[in-house]
Amino acid sequence: MVIVFETNVQTSRQANLVIQELITCYPELKINFDLEDCDKILRIEGEEIKAVDISAAVQVLGYNCKELPY
Repeated sequence: MVIVFETNVQTSRQANLVIQELITCYPELKINFDLEDCDKILRIEGEEIKAVDISAAVQVLGYNCKELPY
């Protein structure tokens, strides 16, 4: 399963911070950013993913995070 989110993360440093936090909470997931995309895409891949939990975890760090429709 893959879920894609639109974020307001701007730099690779910010992206790495978010990735490290998410990996701490969800070590079984594959997580990456596409900061070249206009939506600053956060892509999460794994067996069981709850978009609301991912979005909430990113928002706690101070960034917007909205699931994009398929």
